[in-house]
Amino acid sequence: MADNPKTLVSTDWLAQHLKDPDLRLLDASWYLPDAGRDPKADYNQAHIPGARFFDIDEISDARSDMPHMAPPAEKFMSRMRALGVGDGHQVVIYDGSGLLSAARVWWLFRLMGQENVAVLDGGLPKWVAEGRPTEDMPPIPRDRHMTVRFQNQLVRDVTQVAQASKLRAPQIVDARAAARFRGEAPEPREGLRAGHIPGSRNLPYTELLNDDKTLKSVAETKAAFEAAGIDLTQPVITTCGSGITAAILALALERIGHTDWSLYDGSWAEWGMFPTVPVATGDA
Repeated sequence: MADNPKTLVSTDWLAQHLKDPDLRLLDASWYLPDAGRDPKADYNQAHIPGARFFDIDEISDARSDMPHMAPPAEKFMSRMRALGVGDGHQVVIYDGSGLLSAARVWWLFRLMGQENVAVLDGGLPKWVAEGRPTEDMPPIPRDRHMTVRFQNQLVRDVTQVAQASKLRAPQIVDARAAARFRGEAPEPREGLRAGHIPGSRNLPYTELLNDDKTLKSVAETKAAFEAAGIDLTQPVITTCGSGITAAILALALERIGHTDWSLYDGSWAEWGMFPTVPVATGDA
């Protein structure tokens, strides 16, 4: 794969740049509530040297009832300053699943106007499988200012998505597993209806990953979107269960050169709870 410090870099690339003074590495591990894993404890036990822990649930909008919604710009800036991440840094994000939550934090950085940010392809599992080093001590961060320019076009709310659903444009792509999309499997969060946003298409994020949790090639990625019925000449809104794996679709779109995308931050955690918006079941 071709390394791109704005989307995706390999473990080889990271190994070469690990000691760069302007590299900032973030462990953005996060797991579904039923996974029974504690990402902060895992980080404290072993992380890639120099990595700081990015807490997705804490660096979020505390005013919202929904899980880990995008934080206000001021909160993001203050948390990044405390982590020592700011202007002039090349940010690389990884997670403990290979590729699950790292793309979400990539999207957050993009939302805040940061361009020099990439996801580590294959994440911590690939790094460890290759016998590369880990450590258990967190680095000592130095404050660094970050200039934030919020990018409204990269995020969508329930009103905008309801309009897209009604007009069938922009296209809506759902990253959840097919059984959840069809309404045949229960949602992991209580109190949500089963099914999908009317008019949306289903492309489970797992179909974009190789066995080692690296992203498939550009050609395979394009083919997967087209097979799911997505017109790659038109804008796309990505959605999922709570805005985490929707970001994998966004990262994949950006990587294949499709830059006209946005992410529905509330995703099914919001849509499935709202009694006034319609729900579809089955394949279409």
